[in-house]
Amino acid sequence: MNVQAPRLRHPEKAKKADSVIPRKPKWIRKKKIESAEYYETRRLMRDHDLSTVCEEASCPNIGECWSKKHATMMIMGEICTRGCSFCNVMTGRPDALDVFEPGRVAQAVKKLGLRHVVITSVDRDDLQDGGAEHIAQTIRAVRHQNPNTTVEVLTPDFLGKGAAAQAVFEAAPDVFNHNLETVPHLYATVRPGARYYTSLRLLDDAKRANPSLFTKSGLMVGLGESMSDVRQVMDDLRAANVDFLTVGQYLQPTPKHHPIDRFWSPEEFEQLEQIARNKGFLGVSATALTRSSFHADEDFAALKQARDRALVESV
Repeated sequence: MNVQAPRLRHPEKAKKADSVIPRKPKWIRKKKIESAEYYETRRLMRDHDLSTVCEEASCPNIGECWSKKHATMMIMGEICTRGCSFCNVMTGRPDALDVFEPGRVAQAVKKLGLRHVVITSVDRDDLQDGGAEHIAQTIRAVRHQNPNTTVEVLTPDFLGKGAAAQAVFEAAPDVFNHNLETVPHLYATVRPGARYYTSLRLLDDAKRANPSLFTKSGLMVGLGESMSDVRQVMDDLRAANVDFLTVGQYLQPTPKHHPIDRFWSPEEFEQLEQIARNKGFLGVSATALTRSSFHADEDFAALKQARDRALVESV
């Protein structure tokens, strides 16, 4: 009898030397939460055959979010075509797109009763448009079944896909999010399949396509960047008129992943938030456990209020 070896989750990392994962400082440790609502959210995702980035990326906030019936749905499969050194999402050759997935996402949003939903995806370099039309269809399906729900998308970079992202812009999500993830000089080791200025230009294109659209981006710290590196990225994002910035501590998923350079202190995160606000971001979330979609519904409400105040003050 032939017994197949288990599929490697990250084949591109298999031959990398292990690095020691340092013990988390006390300000990062988080108590596990598994309430009845947590299990209900998990069951709903299973019933609708949906993936979540909460599980696939081993998010430290999953217990808190799922206990509030908040889940970030990850579309276009569980397998990513990139091999970013920080990410725990499975890599390899993905399956064909599921044409019924947008409808299932919309149904899950309705059953969860979400006011605000975050939809992300794997990278799909194998598709001619990088999956842009599938993302657009998902936005439209959610809107059709949930007219009072605001929609936030966290998209790939559509590198080498021409004007494919235009389909997502035209679907008019309430928030367009694309994470730069790290500073330019670390891209070769942290995001080897991506290009910093391609990602930055995507955010700029989203705002130019629809100036009323809220744009958002996120960074991790602890990969080897300096405070001045992060300040420069903030300036680049403001030059692209990005409205909201998230900054969180990188946490190494396995010994094969990118090593942690250091843990940034709570005081440094407070400093980052103040710097970002001084640079003109309408909204900022900068804490060790901040992730792109953590408290996204509250952040979106605050973002709208901040824009309204800015408009009043400009009159």
